[in-house]
Amino acid sequence: SQQVYEEFKRLGFRSILKRFDDHKDGTSPASKGLELDIIDISFDDLVDKINKSDSSVVGVFPVIIEGIIQGGSVAFEDKIYVARDTAFSDIRNRIDEAKTISMMSIKEYISLLGLNEKHKLFDASVAAYLLNPLVSPYTYDRIAFDYLGIDIEDEKTLLGKSEITIFSFDTEEFRKYISYKAVVAERAYKVLLDKMTEAELTGLYWDVEYPTIFTLESMERYGIRTDKKYLIDYGVQLENKVQDITKQIINLAGEQFNINSPKQLGVILFEKLGLKSTKKTKSGYSTNVDALNKIKDEHPIIPLILEYRQLTKLKSTYVDALVDYIGPDERIHSKFNQTVTATGRLSSTEPNLQNIPARTSMGREIRKAFIPEAGYIFVDADYSQIELRVMASISEDEALISAFSESKDIHAITASQVFDVPLDEVTPDLRRKAKAVNFGIIYGISSFGLGEDLGISRSEAKQYIEKYFDTYKKVKQYLDERVDEAKKDGKVRTMMGRIRPIPELSSSNFIQRSFGERVAMNSPIQGTAADIIKIAMINVDRELKERNMKSRLILQIHDELLIEAAEDEKDMAIEILERNMVNAVKLEVPLYVDTHTGESLYDAK
Repeated sequence: SQQVYEEFKRLGFRSILKRFDDHKDGTSPASKGLELDIIDISFDDLVDKINKSDSSVVGVFPVIIEGIIQGGSVAFEDKIYVARDTAFSDIRNRIDEAKTISMMSIKEYISLLGLNEKHKLFDASVAAYLLNPLVSPYTYDRIAFDYLGIDIEDEKTLLGKSEITIFSFDTEEFRKYISYKAVVAERAYKVLLDKMTEAELTGLYWDVEYPTIFTLESMERYGIRTDKKYLIDYGVQLENKVQDITKQIINLAGEQFNINSPKQLGVILFEKLGLKSTKKTKSGYSTNVDALNKIKDEHPIIPLILEYRQLTKLKSTYVDALVDYIGPDERIHSKFNQTVTATGRLSSTEPNLQNIPARTSMGREIRKAFIPEAGYIFVDADYSQIELRVMASISEDEALISAFSESKDIHAITASQVFDVPLDEVTPDLRRKAKAVNFGIIYGISSFGLGEDLGISRSEAKQYIEKYFDTYKKVKQYLDERVDEAKKDGKVRTMMGRIRPIPELSSSNFIQRSFGERVAMNSPIQGTAADIIKIAMINVDRELKERNMKSRLILQIHDELLIEAAEDEKDMAIEILERNMVNAVKLEVPLYVDTHTGESLYDAK
């Protein structure tokens, strides 16, 4: 039936769809391939042809081999042209400025093509991401399927593992691949623009997502200076500590065993040492962090195992991995991904610089490895409780808004109101509980989850949540409305109109539906915070460049921005960072940032 077809299409089950006959959207995925009319041409003739054509949009795919553009493909007027020429890198300068260049993942080509955000460009991958943030990655075959109703071979089918060289231009598979890249970008341009207009995403695309591409590229290009010697020395320190803890664990166990094997560890803890197991798994006893934390006071071996795990993870994930990423310029150039998370947040890979540990003292030491270049200093600003401020603002809860206006310590005020004690009598423990409730509410926490977090009974946790909603009635109303909206429309939106589809709400599975409800409550808040930080980043980056400053924005860690500032520009950099972050958007509650400076990421936090 049409319904089944639509559902399979939404889930991306493309091979199954081939079994369907023609459908009322006019596409039969099986029959509708793509006729490719590929013409080899010299670069100069190509430029001439583009400039004389009536097309307002051309699809472009540059071929990069070992860091150099060796040519590329261009699609317009139902034909695809392939030029093998390093001059292809000059394409934007050579073709009429009035023509829009449409591409997939522009960020990769900005430097090599000399692009900037004032050029007429369109990123089909970013547009597809905004329309449906749940189907990453946004490859040419996926976009062709979802927006053009055509089923074409993906990169893996065409290229497999073969290495791309200058001779690849002579193979049919490679020619097909580069043609698809250009033609899909060109044909999807209008469809994606129309769909964004229909979904009211055009403003978000041009004002937030599009400029973000250029800011991220610049951050990737600068990278962050990393002290290799410090990391290696720190790795040795960790290794010695691990050896020491291993000896203590083996002594307490009374026999040699592999600490990294959950099976062997389970036998030692729950059979030999006779500890009570809290959770069984298919293969034996559960020895994950939660299970061990519950019994950490039962035997001195448990805290040691937890510490062992923490240290071995620090060494392998951070120290050893980071060393491998340091380039000849002494800097790490991480990739910032704009089309990965469903909420609109950025992610960072190769390596992930957004999850450098901040909770434990041993983990924090890693931050000392990130240092500014000589003559520079780090300036770091962090939004204070941005998600709570967003929640207060979009729920329009007067009590929460006035709590923010009265004091900087929202958790103490919440504790005072929820636990009914005068503000000056709020103990650190009550503040901690209020903090867990404040943040828990944003994530749609259950009484069970809050109870686990605070180590209290479920009924006590339920009371806390009820008291919270009693204190901040409009927050409750706002969250309920989001769930209703999501059930009705299948999606929720952020303040700037970013969409988060929530297919889980129509699931027959209770756990899936509950997850969907939490997403409906949280996404508008988390997504709005993500939009705000993107706007702040764009504005900071633009201003530093417009003033021709030496200082540069180099890192974003969720709610925090880091500038590598020239020492003689330090005060100006602080002012630019704070002003642009605080004024990124106008909320009912003022945004507030904490700023620090230092000689390393450790000092500047």
